[in-house]
Amino acid sequence: MIEVADILRRHGPAYRQTHPLLPSQQKVLRDLVRCRTAACGGHVYECDQCGHTQYSYHSCGNRHCPKCHGQQTQRWLEQHREQLLPCAYYLLTFTLPSGLRSLAYANQKAVYGLLLSCAAAALQKLAWDPKFVGGQLAMLAVLHTWTRALLDHPHVHLLVSAGGLSADGQRWVHPQNPAFLVPCFALSKIFQGKFKAGLKKLGLSAQLPPSVWQQKWVVHCQHAGSGAKVLDYLGRYVFRIAISNSRLEAFDNGQVTFRYRDNRTQQLQHVTLSAEEFIRRFMRHVLPKGFVKVRSYGLWSSRAADKLRKARALLSPAPTTAQPQPPNPPARDHSTPNSQPQRTCPQCKTGHLICVRELPRLPWWILVTPAQQTRGP
Repeated sequence: MIEVADILRRHGPAYRQTHPLLPSQQKVLRDLVRCRTAACGGHVYECDQCGHTQYSYHSCGNRHCPKCHGQQTQRWLEQHREQLLPCAYYLLTFTLPSGLRSLAYANQKAVYGLLLSCAAAALQKLAWDPKFVGGQLAMLAVLHTWTRALLDHPHVHLLVSAGGLSADGQRWVHPQNPAFLVPCFALSKIFQGKFKAGLKKLGLSAQLPPSVWQQKWVVHCQHAGSGAKVLDYLGRYVFRIAISNSRLEAFDNGQVTFRYRDNRTQQLQHVTLSAEEFIRRFMRHVLPKGFVKVRSYGLWSSRAADKLRKARALLSPAPTTAQPQPPNPPARDHSTPNSQPQRTCPQCKTGHLICVRELPRLPWWILVTPAQQTRGP
Protein backbone atom coordinates (compact mmCIF):
# COMPACT_ATOMS: atom_id res chain seq x y z
CA MET A 1 0.00 0.00 0.00
CA ILE A 2 1.21 3.50 -0.82
CA GLU A 3 1.87 5.67 2.22
CA VAL A 4 2.30 9.39 2.84
CA ALA A 5 5.69 8.44 4.29
CA ASP A 6 6.78 7.00 0.91
CA ILE A 7 6.10 10.36 -0.75
CA LEU A 8 7.93 12.26 1.99
CA ARG A 9 10.94 9.95 1.83
CA ARG A 10 11.35 10.37 -1.90
CA HIS A 11 10.48 14.04 -2.33
CA GLY A 12 10.77 15.51 1.18
CA PRO A 13 14.49 16.42 0.99
CA ALA A 14 13.99 18.40 -2.24
CA TYR A 15 10.88 20.06 -0.82
CA ARG A 16 12.79 21.11 2.29
CA GLN A 17 15.43 22.80 0.14
CA THR A 18 12.93 24.94 -1.78
CA HIS A 19 10.17 25.68 0.75
CA PRO A 20 10.45 27.37 4.15
CA LEU A 21 9.08 25.10 6.88
CA LEU A 22 7.78 25.92 10.33
CA PRO A 23 9.36 23.99 13.25
CA SER A 24 6.23 21.86 13.58
CA GLN A 25 6.38 20.99 9.87
CA GLN A 26 10.07 20.10 10.05
CA LYS A 27 9.33 17.69 12.89
CA VAL A 28 6.48 16.06 10.96
CA LEU A 29 8.77 15.56 7.98
CA ARG A 30 11.42 13.95 10.19
CA ASP A 31 9.03 11.76 12.17
CA LEU A 32 6.87 10.40 9.38
CA VAL A 33 9.79 9.17 7.26
CA ARG A 34 11.16 7.29 10.29
CA CYS A 35 7.85 5.82 11.46
CA ARG A 36 7.98 2.02 11.84
CA THR A 37 11.50 1.78 10.52
CA ALA A 38 14.71 0.77 12.30
CA ALA A 39 15.34 4.46 13.00
CA CYS A 40 12.53 4.40 15.60
CA GLY A 41 13.93 1.34 17.35
CA GLY A 42 11.94 -1.78 18.09
CA HIS A 43 12.25 -5.45 19.00
CA VAL A 44 13.55 -8.64 17.41
CA TYR A 45 11.42 -11.79 17.74
CA GLU A 46 12.39 -15.41 17.12
CA CYS A 47 10.17 -18.44 16.74
CA ASP A 48 10.61 -21.00 19.52
CA GLN A 49 10.06 -23.81 17.01
CA CYS A 50 11.63 -23.01 13.64
CA GLY A 51 13.94 -20.11 14.58
CA HIS A 52 12.29 -17.64 12.16
CA THR A 53 13.36 -14.05 12.90
CA GLN A 54 10.95 -11.12 12.71
CA TYR A 55 11.55 -7.41 13.30
CA SER A 56 8.93 -5.13 14.86
CA TYR A 57 9.67 -1.40 14.68
CA HIS A 58 8.14 1.33 16.82
CA SER A 59 5.83 4.04 15.54
CA CYS A 60 6.84 7.70 15.55
CA GLY A 61 3.95 8.83 17.77
CA ASN A 62 3.50 12.11 15.88
CA ARG A 63 -0.12 13.25 16.06
CA HIS A 64 -0.11 14.03 12.32
CA CYS A 65 0.97 10.53 11.26
CA PRO A 66 -1.58 8.45 9.29
CA LYS A 67 -0.18 5.19 10.74
CA CYS A 68 -0.08 5.99 14.46
CA HIS A 69 -2.54 6.21 17.35
CA GLY A 70 -4.97 3.43 16.42
CA GLN A 71 -5.35 2.31 20.05
CA GLN A 72 -5.37 5.89 21.31
CA THR A 73 -8.22 6.72 18.93
CA GLN A 74 -10.23 3.78 20.26
CA ARG A 75 -9.65 4.90 23.85
CA TRP A 76 -10.73 8.43 22.93
CA LEU A 77 -13.92 7.11 21.32
CA GLU A 78 -14.74 4.88 24.29
CA GLN A 79 -14.24 7.77 26.71
CA HIS A 80 -16.46 10.14 24.75
CA ARG A 81 -19.14 7.52 24.06
CA GLU A 82 -19.49 7.13 27.82
CA GLN A 83 -19.75 10.91 28.12
CA LEU A 84 -22.70 11.17 25.72
CA LEU A 85 -25.93 12.18 27.41
CA PRO A 86 -29.08 10.13 26.64
CA CYS A 87 -30.57 12.78 24.35
CA ALA A 88 -30.62 13.82 20.71
CA TYR A 89 -27.77 15.83 19.18
CA TYR A 90 -26.98 18.36 16.49
CA LEU A 91 -23.83 18.80 14.42
CA LEU A 92 -22.91 22.42 13.72
CA THR A 93 -20.10 23.55 11.43
CA PHE A 94 -18.55 27.03 11.59
CA THR A 95 -16.39 27.92 8.57
CA LEU A 96 -13.74 30.64 8.48
CA PRO A 97 -14.25 32.91 5.41
CA SER A 98 -11.59 32.68 2.68
CA GLY A 99 -10.37 36.24 3.30
CA LEU A 100 -9.16 35.28 6.79
CA ARG A 101 -7.34 32.06 5.95
CA SER A 102 -3.93 33.59 5.21
CA LEU A 103 -4.04 35.44 8.52
CA ALA A 104 -5.06 32.24 10.28
CA TYR A 105 -2.16 30.27 8.78
CA ALA A 106 0.32 32.97 9.83
CA ASN A 107 -1.07 33.05 13.39
CA GLN A 108 -2.28 29.51 13.88
CA LYS A 109 -2.41 29.21 17.66
CA ALA A 110 -4.15 32.54 18.14
CA VAL A 111 -6.63 32.46 15.26
CA TYR A 112 -7.51 28.76 15.37
CA GLY A 113 -7.99 29.01 19.13
CA LEU A 114 -10.22 32.03 18.59
CA LEU A 115 -12.22 30.13 15.97
CA LEU A 116 -12.95 27.33 18.46
CA SER A 117 -13.86 29.57 21.39
CA CYS A 118 -15.99 32.02 19.36
CA ALA A 119 -18.01 29.22 17.77
CA ALA A 120 -18.86 27.74 21.19
CA ALA A 121 -19.51 31.14 22.80
CA ALA A 122 -21.81 32.32 19.99
CA LEU A 123 -23.84 29.12 20.12
CA GLN A 124 -24.20 29.18 23.90
CA LYS A 125 -25.24 32.85 23.85
CA LEU A 126 -28.20 32.06 21.60
CA ALA A 127 -28.97 28.85 23.50
CA TRP A 128 -29.45 30.78 26.75
CA ASP A 129 -32.35 32.62 25.09
CA PRO A 130 -35.60 30.88 26.21
CA LYS A 131 -37.04 31.50 22.75
CA PHE A 132 -34.68 28.82 21.46
CA VAL A 133 -33.46 26.63 24.34
CA GLY A 134 -33.00 28.45 27.64
CA GLY A 135 -30.23 26.25 29.02
CA GLN A 136 -26.54 25.35 29.02
CA LEU A 137 -25.51 22.97 26.23
CA ALA A 138 -22.97 20.15 26.12
CA MET A 139 -20.51 20.93 23.31
CA LEU A 140 -17.54 19.08 21.82
CA ALA A 141 -15.53 21.16 19.33
CA VAL A 142 -13.03 19.74 16.84
CA LEU A 143 -10.91 21.86 14.47
CA HIS A 144 -10.38 20.74 10.87
CA THR A 145 -8.36 22.83 8.43
CA TRP A 146 -8.87 20.90 5.18
CA THR A 147 -11.26 19.89 2.45
CA ARG A 148 -11.24 16.31 1.24
CA ALA A 149 -8.99 17.47 -1.61
CA LEU A 150 -6.51 18.79 1.02
CA LEU A 151 -7.27 22.44 0.24
CA ASP A 152 -7.11 25.11 2.94
CA HIS A 153 -10.54 25.26 4.62
CA PRO A 154 -10.46 25.96 8.39
CA HIS A 155 -13.71 25.03 10.11
CA VAL A 156 -14.95 23.81 13.46
CA HIS A 157 -17.34 20.90 14.00
CA LEU A 158 -19.44 21.06 17.16
CA LEU A 159 -21.32 18.04 18.45
CA VAL A 160 -24.04 19.65 20.59
CA SER A 161 -26.80 18.32 22.82
CA ALA A 162 -30.33 19.04 21.63
CA GLY A 163 -31.27 20.84 24.81
CA GLY A 164 -29.55 21.99 27.95
CA LEU A 165 -29.58 22.32 31.71
CA SER A 166 -31.64 25.24 33.00
CA ALA A 167 -29.87 28.09 34.79
CA ASP A 168 -31.15 26.89 38.18
CA GLY A 169 -29.96 23.35 37.44
CA GLN A 170 -33.39 21.85 38.13
CA ARG A 171 -34.69 21.05 34.64
CA TRP A 172 -33.53 19.68 31.31
CA VAL A 173 -34.82 22.11 28.67
CA HIS A 174 -35.57 20.87 25.15
CA PRO A 175 -35.30 23.12 22.06
CA GLN A 176 -38.42 25.20 21.52
CA ASN A 177 -38.52 24.32 17.81
CA PRO A 178 -38.05 20.63 16.90
CA ALA A 179 -36.81 21.61 13.42
CA PHE A 180 -33.68 23.44 14.59
CA LEU A 181 -31.58 24.19 17.65
CA VAL A 182 -31.03 27.92 17.06
CA PRO A 183 -31.47 30.05 13.90
CA CYS A 184 -28.28 29.81 11.85
CA PHE A 185 -28.56 33.32 10.35
CA ALA A 186 -28.56 34.94 13.80
CA LEU A 187 -25.85 32.53 14.95
CA SER A 188 -23.53 33.48 12.07
CA LYS A 189 -23.92 37.19 12.90
CA ILE A 190 -23.03 36.62 16.56
CA PHE A 191 -20.12 34.38 15.54
CA GLN A 192 -18.80 37.06 13.19
CA GLY A 193 -19.09 39.76 15.84
CA LYS A 194 -17.28 37.74 18.49
CA PHE A 195 -14.53 36.78 16.05
CA LYS A 196 -14.04 40.38 14.96
CA ALA A 197 -13.81 41.54 18.58
CA GLY A 198 -11.37 38.73 19.35
CA LEU A 199 -9.08 39.67 16.46
CA LYS A 200 -9.10 43.29 17.61
CA LYS A 201 -8.11 42.20 21.12
CA LEU A 202 -5.26 40.14 19.65
CA GLY A 203 -4.08 43.15 17.62
CA LEU A 204 -4.62 41.36 14.30
CA SER A 205 -7.66 43.15 12.87
CA ALA A 206 -5.60 45.99 11.36
CA GLN A 207 -4.03 43.50 8.92
CA LEU A 208 -7.39 42.81 7.24
CA PRO A 209 -9.19 44.81 4.53
CA PRO A 210 -12.74 45.97 5.42
CA SER A 211 -14.14 43.76 2.66
CA VAL A 212 -13.42 40.68 4.78
CA TRP A 213 -16.37 41.52 7.02
CA GLN A 214 -18.69 41.69 4.03
CA GLN A 215 -18.06 38.05 3.16
CA LYS A 216 -20.57 35.36 4.03
CA TRP A 217 -19.96 33.66 7.38
CA VAL A 218 -21.29 30.14 6.94
CA VAL A 219 -22.77 28.18 9.83
CA HIS A 220 -24.42 24.85 9.05
CA CYS A 221 -26.62 22.85 11.42
CA GLN A 222 -28.04 19.34 11.03
CA HIS A 223 -29.59 16.65 13.18
CA ALA A 224 -27.05 14.11 14.49
CA GLY A 225 -29.28 11.46 16.05
CA SER A 226 -27.76 9.98 19.20
CA GLY A 227 -24.38 11.56 18.37
CA ALA A 228 -22.60 8.20 18.05
CA LYS A 229 -22.01 8.32 14.28
CA VAL A 230 -20.76 11.91 14.39
CA LEU A 231 -18.43 10.96 17.22
CA ASP A 232 -17.01 8.14 15.10
CA TYR A 233 -16.43 10.60 12.22
CA LEU A 234 -14.70 13.13 14.46
CA GLY A 235 -12.59 10.40 16.02
CA ARG A 236 -10.97 9.54 12.68
CA TYR A 237 -9.01 12.78 12.64
CA VAL A 238 -8.39 13.46 16.33
CA PHE A 239 -4.90 11.93 16.06
CA ARG A 240 -4.13 12.51 12.39
CA ILE A 241 -4.83 15.08 9.68
CA ALA A 242 -6.34 15.53 6.23
CA ILE A 243 -5.79 12.14 4.56
CA SER A 244 -5.38 8.45 5.35
CA ASN A 245 -3.01 6.13 3.52
CA SER A 246 -5.94 4.09 2.24
CA ARG A 247 -7.04 6.99 0.00
CA LEU A 248 -3.74 7.05 -1.90
CA GLU A 249 -4.12 5.24 -5.22
CA ALA A 250 -0.97 5.90 -7.25
CA PHE A 251 2.51 7.34 -6.83
CA ASP A 252 4.53 7.30 -10.06
CA ASN A 253 6.91 9.65 -11.85
CA GLY A 254 6.59 12.34 -9.23
CA GLN A 255 2.76 12.34 -9.40
CA VAL A 256 0.39 11.44 -6.56
CA THR A 257 -3.22 10.35 -7.14
CA PHE A 258 -5.76 10.07 -4.34
CA ARG A 259 -9.53 9.77 -4.12
CA TYR A 260 -12.18 11.57 -2.13
CA ARG A 261 -15.96 11.71 -2.00
CA ASP A 262 -17.54 14.95 -3.14
CA ASN A 263 -19.70 16.48 -0.39
CA ARG A 264 -22.39 17.69 -2.78
CA THR A 265 -22.76 14.81 -5.22
CA GLN A 266 -21.45 11.99 -2.97
CA GLN A 267 -19.56 10.75 -6.04
CA LEU A 268 -15.97 9.52 -5.85
CA GLN A 269 -13.49 11.97 -7.36
CA HIS A 270 -9.80 11.54 -8.16
CA VAL A 271 -7.10 14.18 -7.89
CA THR A 272 -3.59 13.93 -9.36
CA LEU A 273 -0.97 16.33 -8.02
CA SER A 274 2.76 16.68 -8.30
CA ALA A 275 4.55 15.31 -5.25
CA GLU A 276 5.63 18.85 -4.42
CA GLU A 277 2.04 20.13 -4.42
CA PHE A 278 0.85 17.12 -2.43
CA ILE A 279 3.46 17.79 0.26
CA ARG A 280 2.60 21.50 0.26
CA ARG A 281 -1.08 20.77 0.83
CA PHE A 282 -0.35 18.18 3.51
CA MET A 283 2.00 20.53 5.38
CA ARG A 284 -0.59 23.31 5.42
CA HIS A 285 -2.58 21.26 7.94
CA VAL A 286 0.23 20.60 10.42
CA LEU A 287 -0.67 22.32 13.68
CA PRO A 288 1.83 24.06 15.97
CA LYS A 289 3.25 22.24 18.97
CA GLY A 290 0.97 22.31 21.98
CA PHE A 291 -2.15 23.45 20.15
CA VAL A 292 -5.28 21.66 21.40
CA LYS A 293 -7.64 21.04 18.48
CA VAL A 294 -10.31 19.15 20.46
CA ARG A 295 -12.02 21.14 23.20
CA SER A 296 -15.03 20.62 25.46
CA TYR A 297 -17.42 23.43 26.36
CA GLY A 298 -20.56 23.91 28.41
CA LEU A 299 -21.69 20.82 30.30
CA TRP A 300 -18.73 18.84 28.93
CA SER A 301 -16.12 21.29 30.22
CA SER A 302 -14.03 20.11 33.16
CA ARG A 303 -15.49 22.87 35.35
CA ALA A 304 -19.06 21.63 34.85
CA ALA A 305 -18.71 18.08 36.18
CA ASP A 306 -21.43 18.58 38.81
CA LYS A 307 -23.81 20.08 36.24
CA LEU A 308 -23.16 17.19 33.88
CA ARG A 309 -24.07 14.68 36.59
CA LYS A 310 -27.24 16.64 37.29
CA ALA A 311 -28.17 16.70 33.58
CA ARG A 312 -27.59 12.96 33.28
CA ALA A 313 -29.80 12.29 36.30
CA LEU A 314 -32.58 14.44 34.84
CA LEU A 315 -32.40 12.68 31.47
CA SER A 316 -32.16 9.14 32.83
CA PRO A 317 -35.45 7.57 33.96
CA ALA A 318 -35.54 6.55 37.60
CA PRO A 319 -35.33 2.75 38.04
CA THR A 320 -38.63 1.16 39.08
CA THR A 321 -37.00 -1.91 40.59
CA ALA A 322 -33.69 -2.65 42.18
CA GLN A 323 -31.00 -2.97 39.58
CA PRO A 324 -29.09 -6.28 39.61
CA GLN A 325 -25.47 -5.98 40.58
CA PRO A 326 -22.98 -6.73 37.80
CA PRO A 327 -21.11 -10.00 38.24
CA ASN A 328 -17.67 -9.82 39.74
CA PRO A 329 -14.91 -9.74 37.12
CA PRO A 330 -13.01 -13.01 36.72
CA ALA A 331 -9.94 -13.34 38.86
CA ARG A 332 -6.77 -12.29 37.08
CA ASP A 333 -4.17 -14.90 36.36
CA HIS A 334 -1.04 -13.59 38.08
CA SER A 335 1.22 -16.35 36.84
CA THR A 336 2.42 -14.10 34.02
CA PRO A 337 1.70 -10.51 35.17
CA ASN A 338 1.21 -7.93 32.40
CA SER A 339 1.93 -10.60 29.81
CA GLN A 340 0.93 -10.02 26.21
CA PRO A 341 -0.77 -12.75 24.16
CA GLN A 342 1.81 -14.77 22.28
CA ARG A 343 1.97 -14.30 18.52
CA THR A 344 1.97 -17.31 16.24
CA CYS A 345 4.95 -17.65 13.92
CA PRO A 346 3.95 -16.68 10.35
CA GLN A 347 6.54 -19.10 8.95
CA CYS A 348 5.78 -22.48 10.59
CA LYS A 349 2.27 -21.58 11.90
CA THR A 350 2.85 -23.64 15.07
CA GLY A 351 5.58 -21.94 17.08
CA HIS A 352 5.39 -18.67 19.00
CA LEU A 353 7.43 -15.50 18.54
CA ILE A 354 9.60 -14.70 21.54
CA CYS A 355 11.26 -11.31 22.03
CA VAL A 356 15.02 -11.85 22.07
CA ARG A 357 16.47 -8.36 21.59
CA GLU A 358 15.57 -4.69 21.81
CA LEU A 359 16.63 -2.29 19.06
CA PRO A 360 17.63 1.22 20.25
CA ARG A 361 16.05 4.32 18.77
CA LEU A 362 18.47 6.23 16.55
CA PRO A 363 19.06 9.99 17.03
CA TRP A 364 16.78 12.10 14.85
CA TRP A 365 19.64 13.56 12.83
CA ILE A 366 20.72 10.14 11.53
CA LEU A 367 19.29 9.64 8.05
CA VAL A 368 17.18 6.57 7.37
CA THR A 369 18.99 4.37 4.86
CA PRO A 370 17.10 2.11 2.45
CA ALA A 371 18.02 -0.89 4.59
CA GLN A 372 16.40 0.79 7.59
CA GLN A 373 13.18 1.48 5.75
CA THR A 374 11.92 -2.07 6.12
CA ARG A 375 8.55 -1.82 7.83
CA GLY A 376 7.57 -3.83 10.82
CA PRO A 377 4.40 -5.94 10.87
